[in-house]
Amino acid sequence: MSRRWVLHIDMDAFFASVEQLTRPALRGRPVLVGGISGRGVVAGASYEARALGARSAMPMFQAKALVGFSGVVVAPRHAVYAAASRKVFELVKQEAGVIEQLSIDEAFMEPAELVGASEDQVRAWAQQLRAKIRQHTGLPSSIGCGGGKQAAKIGSGMAKPDGVYVIPPERQAEILGPLPVRKLWGVGPVAEVKLARVGVETIADFAALEPREVESVLGKAVGVALWEVARGNDTSPVMPRAEAKSVGAEYTYPKDLVSKAHMDQAIERAFVKAIARLRRDGRGARTVSVKLKLSDFHTESRSHSFVYPTEDEQALRHAVGLLVRYPDEVGPIRLVGVSFSNLEYPSQEMLFPELLPVKPVVVKEEDYETGVRSAQTSHAEVTVVDDAVAESTSLGQWFSTQDVSHPEFGHGWIQGAGHGIVTVRFETRASEKSFIKTFPVDDPLLEPADPLVSLDWPEVFATSDHDE
Repeated sequence: MSRRWVLHIDMDAFFASVEQLTRPALRGRPVLVGGISGRGVVAGASYEARALGARSAMPMFQAKALVGFSGVVVAPRHAVYAAASRKVFELVKQEAGVIEQLSIDEAFMEPAELVGASEDQVRAWAQQLRAKIRQHTGLPSSIGCGGGKQAAKIGSGMAKPDGVYVIPPERQAEILGPLPVRKLWGVGPVAEVKLARVGVETIADFAALEPREVESVLGKAVGVALWEVARGNDTSPVMPRAEAKSVGAEYTYPKDLVSKAHMDQAIERAFVKAIARLRRDGRGARTVSVKLKLSDFHTESRSHSFVYPTEDEQALRHAVGLLVRYPDEVGPIRLVGVSFSNLEYPSQEMLFPELLPVKPVVVKEEDYETGVRSAQTSHAEVTVVDDAVAESTSLGQWFSTQDVSHPEFGHGWIQGAGHGIVTVRFETRASEKSFIKTFPVDDPLLEPADPLVSLDWPEVFATSDHDE
């Protein structure tokens, strides 16, 4: 059979790279994407910020301390990231054909023209694709190449930043064997601990186990499949993924939860897993749900819908906290779940949340994961305001890094506000030179702007959610 080549492309520091692309003044500076109030966690960090120790999923206050005064915290602009993602993966499809997009910034591909290709030919093809993406979008990417999905995904991590790494099938054991077993896609912290108990630390250690040992540690289905991959037997096909309607996590406990402390731990466990899946998906959620299965097997689900999709951790966590009920209210609890549904890429109404009325919206319960509808279901009314909206209250209608426009100076973003004035830097992706202007905070000519304008890609408006 001809040699198979699977490639995995991963956009480098995607959120931060898009911010630096559309706001040239941020290029070369440590950039953190996340809650501008300092609460929550980092959604994205530029390589300049990573060099100082900051990283995604780190508490924002900790990351800000690491980057110091040279760092810039930017409020997430998911409409812009979604538009950039669409353009990137349209280019990838043009070159590779069928792709399996994993999230907003990564995908697998298996180009037909690379079947039986040499290592050098694969490397040249990947470099050409990266150059095309850079030419048409200005964004950096890394590509891993191997005989299967696992090798390709690990290879893209080894290629970062802004490079290509090829793992020939005949050298896969040599290259991957010494790596920590956690590097395998599918081996999480729990599996890592279980494998460590039997002396497995590296991928080579895992591959050397006997099938019966694998089954006893990780189970027959998932465990043996991962073991086969570790041994180089990775035949999983590259195919388009069906778009998830919801993401979430739920856990059944061997003993019923009867205390508030144990319930809080269970909610936190489900929330952390659910929001991690939401981040990987790349969309925002309109609806938050908390599911409880009681000791008598009755199921209760409570839901809240926002007026716009969000993936802001503080807003989602607050909603979950107000939806949850405790054993002293409903009795012993055996299952706890958190889910996010009505997933969407941001639309026009999300761009200016500070202009929207803050009003509770109650929705009927929808099917939640594999949960059962219950006649006992109740619904909570929850008012949630995200970080940007909360901060804008103290600055009039403005918040830091918000997109604005002025009829004379064009498109810009807010660098700061206070003492009755607002400072704006005017620039877009195509700006050769940016400039700063200061205005009264109530200047009628200064208006909130569509963040997509900062991309300076006219074709974006023909394919964005604005037309829906």
